[in-house]
Amino acid sequence: MRTFFTAESCKEAHHSALNPQSWLQVERGKLPRLSSQSSSASIESLIKVPQSPILPFFKPVDYVEVLAQIHEELESCPPQEQSNLFLLQYQVFKGLGDVKLMRRSLRSAWQRANTVHEKIIFGAWLKYEKQGEELVAQLLTACGKCEKEFGPLDVESHIPFDKNVSSQDRALMNGNDASEYVIFKIGDEKIVCDRQKISELSAPFHAMLKGCFRESLSETIDLSENNLSPSGMRAVSYFSLTDSLLDVPPNLLVEILAFANKYCCEGLKQACDRRLASLVSSREDALELMEYAVDQNSAVLAASCLQVLLRNIPKCLSDNRVVELFIHANKQQLAVMVGPGIFSLFCFLSEVSMNLNSSSDTTAHFLERLVDFAENDKQRLLAFHQLGCVRLSRKEYDEAYCLFERALNVGHIYSVAGLARLDSIKGEKLLSYEKISSVISSVTPLGWMYQERSLYCDGDLRRKDLEKATELDPTLIYPYMYRTASLMKSGNVQVALAEINRILGFKLSLECLELRFFIYLVLEDYKAALRDVQAILSLCPSYKMFEGRVAASQLCTLVREHVEHWTTADCWARLYDCWSAVDDIESLSVIYQMLESDVAKGVLYFRQSLLLLRLNCPEAAMRSLQLAWQHVSSEHERLVYEGWILYDTGHCEEGLQKAEESISIKRSFEAYFLKAYALADSSLDSSCSSTVISLLEDALRCPSDNLRKGQALNNLGSVYVDCGKLELAEDCYIKALKIQHTRAHQGLARVHFLKNDKAAAYKEMTNLIEKARNNASAYEKRSEYGDREITKADLEMVTRLDPLRVYPYRYRAAVLMDSHKEEEAIAELSRAIAFKADLHLLHLRAAFHEHKGDVLGALRDCRAALSVDPFHQKMLELHCRVNSHEP
Repeated sequence: MRTFFTAESCKEAHHSALNPQSWLQVERGKLPRLSSQSSSASIESLIKVPQSPILPFFKPVDYVEVLAQIHEELESCPPQEQSNLFLLQYQVFKGLGDVKLMRRSLRSAWQRANTVHEKIIFGAWLKYEKQGEELVAQLLTACGKCEKEFGPLDVESHIPFDKNVSSQDRALMNGNDASEYVIFKIGDEKIVCDRQKISELSAPFHAMLKGCFRESLSETIDLSENNLSPSGMRAVSYFSLTDSLLDVPPNLLVEILAFANKYCCEGLKQACDRRLASLVSSREDALELMEYAVDQNSAVLAASCLQVLLRNIPKCLSDNRVVELFIHANKQQLAVMVGPGIFSLFCFLSEVSMNLNSSSDTTAHFLERLVDFAENDKQRLLAFHQLGCVRLSRKEYDEAYCLFERALNVGHIYSVAGLARLDSIKGEKLLSYEKISSVISSVTPLGWMYQERSLYCDGDLRRKDLEKATELDPTLIYPYMYRTASLMKSGNVQVALAEINRILGFKLSLECLELRFFIYLVLEDYKAALRDVQAILSLCPSYKMFEGRVAASQLCTLVREHVEHWTTADCWARLYDCWSAVDDIESLSVIYQMLESDVAKGVLYFRQSLLLLRLNCPEAAMRSLQLAWQHVSSEHERLVYEGWILYDTGHCEEGLQKAEESISIKRSFEAYFLKAYALADSSLDSSCSSTVISLLEDALRCPSDNLRKGQALNNLGSVYVDCGKLELAEDCYIKALKIQHTRAHQGLARVHFLKNDKAAAYKEMTNLIEKARNNASAYEKRSEYGDREITKADLEMVTRLDPLRVYPYRYRAAVLMDSHKEEEAIAELSRAIAFKADLHLLHLRAAFHEHKGDVLGALRDCRAALSVDPFHQKMLELHCRVNSHEP
């Protein structure tokens, strides 16, 4: 899942653009007002933009090269090294901000884990990443599908019992004339044992009881000094006869484990180790028994304790005993606890700790350990840089400087940003400027380099650097925010709004919404301010503003006092207008307002989830969908939401099952709509189209509002188009447009195009562009229906409105390639690849390199693309072809 804002933004304090004191000192509902002649100083006190943070991520200058190297190494490295390579791949994708690819890399690391310890670490990490999806597991279980993946491991089955131990011991045995029994005296008690069976426990016991020692001729042997109780010795005796410790209590098992270690009773030790491991069920058990596991070198017990602790993350990191266990263990102890997975363990622990509190002592200690156990330069540069970021946040400047230097020296160019920031803190801005300039002149420059350098200059130099930063990486937030604030200070309010709207048009950033909220406060446009703060709360209910000191919900209450109250009917009317205008942020705001008063919350939360999915915020969408499930008013409605939850998390068949259960209770629009959706997605058979059509027609016959009926008509039209039934499709799209489902213009345009009426198709898309608030996709689609010059202009507009859409880059590159401008074509693709790891861009650039005869360039892009999608068939074919030509 991918959101455009980080999870940390909901938890950490935020730099804000407004001093909260005036708000906190007024009565509820009394807002500070500004005259239209406010001075620039007054505006400056309201509109502030914090410096962009130094991110604690691995950000190579050429991530494509790094991904290609990882893929190449994975093809030839020993199995025990693969999980670490996938962990490195995870770190690259984290630097790129792609959550979906991050999780896939973690999953690959888990699948390729070579030891039970690594399996436990990556399994716990994946469980941590899937927080909030516990309901999905419950629903799958209810469907009869127990999702075992990433569940607790059966540790014993992953560490095989050494069956040769007892047979080797028995091979040492030889008879003598000693008594058949031996009596072990412990204190005042005597335990009668079978001499032969005890002698078979280990070579030391064999030597004692059957060898040349005097004990071999003694009937009574004193074992009082061995820290073993009489009960423990009886259990040992019973084990020698039965090979069982099944009914032995934990306190005796601990005694026996130490005893077995002392006398080299490997079979007894293994049995004791496994029996203790099976009893670990809580954090308290794990903490207590891990100490014994480490002292006695008990691998199974240690792994079981590790699993219980890690699967309880992040909660268990609030327990100082757990933190101290990992922080204070030496390398030998850690080797027992986690085997060869020490670096992976501290990567996981430090990431969780940074998410909880990036400046805490715990985070610093975990990262210090990460530095200690880094084994190669790639691991070192990550550890040095992350610890440098934490030291910087803790204002430990000298230590931070040394760490950033060390990261830079092992190849992490991004760490120069940390050095520059520290020089600036010391008052040496010129030195900071020169450091970044040196990097820009020595490597292929990236957007973050110009963004960082802009902090150390003023006026036109700063403006030019920020424009260059946006040109190279339009996803960087700081340049837009800085330009917006500067324009506000100079009185260019509408231009400032246009600037912040540029990025909000394709990247839904909480920080940018917050800044726009402040602008509307300055303008005293409380209606617009309310819209933005309600959108913020829809995305992140716990979000805090004013440098993290004031809850956004509190500001929402204050601003609402200055906005005319809307009735439920007003809200529905407004929602229709917003939905029709494809204004998703306004729609979010309206639904948020309705949720505070409307009784039927389930339906509203469901609508909210649809909007959040459309805005590419799947995690927030899932939260809303689960809230819809919690607020259901009927059984059939509950089943529908369960179906959507399962469908949205990739469990299509189970989603279909829930839809059918719902229909069996009551025929409803949403149940039929879900079934049609799930069936179309789960079946590759084109013959299912008639069933999907029938289901959508059934849905349309059921009561619903026009917002959903418009969507159903639009989907039905698409299925008719795919079946070649253009007249029926056209009728569906026209009906959808009559009830203001604006997106139906796109389907109708497709119908006109398939009827060879390109002009009508173009006109239809022009209608959509004029009506839609967010229309980058409409320009992209219209580009298919114009001549080459119009297509070029439309695609340039797409890139301006949403630079993350990759089709325009591919189209322009293809046109350049057709004109034999190979270098320009590759440069066009490289422009987008620099900030977006996209399979199609990499595939096309690899093909261009192959066409030019640049085998190494093509091979590099193929390998990087296969890191993005290892199973893409065309990519695999191109890689195979190019690989066969490698010199």
